[in-house]
Amino acid sequence: MKYICALLFLLAFVSCKNDKTEEEPANNTSVEKEVSAEQQTSLIYPEEKHFKSLRQVTFGGDNAEAYWSFDDKQIIFQSNNTQWGLECDQMFLMNADETFDSIRPPMISTGKGRTTCAYFLPGNKQFVYGSTHLGGDECPETPLRREGKYVWPIYESYDIFVADLQGNITGQLTTEPGYDAEATVSPKGDKIVFTSMRTGDLELWTMNIDGSDKRQITDELGYDGGAFFSPDGTKLIFRSSRPKTEEEIKEYKDLLAEGLVQPTNMELFICNADGSDLRQLTNLGNANWSPFFHPKGEKILFSSNFEAERGFPFNLYMIDLDGKNLERVTHGETFDAFPVFSNDGKKLIFSSNRNNGGTRDTNLFIAEWQD
Repeated sequence: MKYICALLFLLAFVSCKNDKTEEEPANNTSVEKEVSAEQQTSLIYPEEKHFKSLRQVTFGGDNAEAYWSFDDKQIIFQSNNTQWGLECDQMFLMNADETFDSIRPPMISTGKGRTTCAYFLPGNKQFVYGSTHLGGDECPETPLRREGKYVWPIYESYDIFVADLQGNITGQLTTEPGYDAEATVSPKGDKIVFTSMRTGDLELWTMNIDGSDKRQITDELGYDGGAFFSPDGTKLIFRSSRPKTEEEIKEYKDLLAEGLVQPTNMELFICNADGSDLRQLTNLGNANWSPFFHPKGEKILFSSNFEAERGFPFNLYMIDLDGKNLERVTHGETFDAFPVFSNDGKKLIFSSNRNNGGTRDTNLFIAEWQD
């Protein structure tokens, strides 16, 4: 699921990029940087009271969809950094205390096709992720716009795979025709939620860790995706575009027939893990997406540009489960998104355009969180 100068940047993440440069160095070790307390706080804007410290993790390219291992010791993320010899998003592994600048971290996807949304499985020795590599070794084409509209590609070659931390694929969880991707794992370690086109629309489904017992969760017209479980595994939070008028419905169906969705108008929805008690959480307008539960399970952290007039900035916001007490968390002028709490609730990793020297680079940052 992934934006720059906010909207151009979105492209790089539900899919990816090119321009191969120098080869990977023989020694794939991280760059250990001594980061002073002053440097860590200098990345924090004055109004960002929830950040006790902030550390930049990557330095170049588009880096996002970073997820913690169950023990919080490692992180998997996707990147299309051309300095790492990439043409589109691939998956990388890092220790939670590492920083990567000129040296590439270990790549744990195949290096073929395009990948998205890698998530650790219980035990921290395997992960699930979406990949198009069975549809071809090359990166599938990324459409920039369709008739002047910003769109995301929904590649029918996406399937969900299991791999070990050396990048060896050990299983395939989906085999049905059409898009299957955006898989995330319950903190309880028993279920996976993902987005699928198997019924002809982009709906949420769940399955067991081994791919068995697939169950449809949503069934209303519109793109349902980017879902995450609550800390206790009983609820799901996700983004959705729900066309209502005849014109909106026609536009949605026409784009979907071409393998595209338009992500500029999305709201957050919440339901029980079995799909019951479905309700709309936000009604803010523009794009509200990349939601994640606060560790206490009583609030949702998400990214939105609802206060923007021209598509950006995107900032992080927090809201109660009843839709009340909306609070702005970040105060950037470009892009903050993909917030994910560590399992112990002490840290937050997210993607941001801050401190990128005026480039379009989107990097990973880890904050010490304080309520």
